[in-house]
Amino acid sequence: MTQPITQNSPTNRWLAYCFLALSMSLVGSYVALSKPLVAALGVFLLAWLRFGIGGLAIAHWLKRPANEPAMTPSTKRLMFLESFLGNFLFSIAMLFGVSMTSAVSAGVIMASIPAAVALMSWAFLKEHIGLRTWGAVACSALGIGLIALSKSELPTQSSGGLEAHSALSNPLLGNLLIFVAVLCEAAYAVIGKKLTGALSPKRITALINLWGFVLMTPMGLYAAWKFDFSAVTLGSWALLLFYALAASVWTVWLWMTGLKSIPAARAGVFTVMLPVSAALVGVLALGESLGGLQLLAFAIALAGVLLATLPSGKTTPPAP
Repeated sequence: MTQPITQNSPTNRWLAYCFLALSMSLVGSYVALSKPLVAALGVFLLAWLRFGIGGLAIAHWLKRPANEPAMTPSTKRLMFLESFLGNFLFSIAMLFGVSMTSAVSAGVIMASIPAAVALMSWAFLKEHIGLRTWGAVACSALGIGLIALSKSELPTQSSGGLEAHSALSNPLLGNLLIFVAVLCEAAYAVIGKKLTGALSPKRITALINLWGFVLMTPMGLYAAWKFDFSAVTLGSWALLLFYALAASVWTVWLWMTGLKSIPAARAGVFTVMLPVSAALVGVLALGESLGGLQLLAFAIALAGVLLATLPSGKTTPPAP
């Protein structure tokens, strides 16, 4: 049996940091590569298939280990909220918010995620947040904002009708939905920290995915009812498999494993890896250019990560 990561060992602490960074990097990569999947399948069918494929891959993780206590009613409520806020509501608010506002506005608002995680950790987990962590949060927010501002403003792509009208006439509602997505992501980090004290990362991953599948099933079935699955190419099916495993399995397990021994406020700094990796995928895989402002943003973001991870003279114990 593998030993759980503890904060006592510097090696294991750095391994936890690597898990957190890799989790957010994978999120950024599949967000950047999921555009053709949305075009081929639509938002609700894509989300439903994602949870279904992920659930099949980790069905054996649902069984409670012999050494794990039964879930209390409080833990069950937190598990539902983790999936509802972090998977279901976040996806809907983000996808429809982006369709109503500009990519630049969305990126700037998303820059508040590290600060939102830090504030929620302080308010709900009673974590002590030192000046270095606040400095790391500030660097992360500035880096994400600069990445967003460095992008060229392009008109929103939509299928027409009401969605096209919304994209042109509801920027205020779009920005509000993006901010809701920010709060959902911050809640995901904070609730996840509470859950890691009661359940294993594997079981959290499986239960979150199961709830996501249940919540998305009505809309997924409706979208699938008259969908022409024969029109989906083999390449899209392969990309869907990667997307489902990355979004429903790998990123969640990596995040929960790292979060188990790292304070939520410090872990929130690693959300900066999401826009950084998305931008790098755009450069390396989609042929986009990399400008001086983006390089400056990457440097500031990296400075924030270094502030959060470099050892200090005293260690703050993780919140219970």
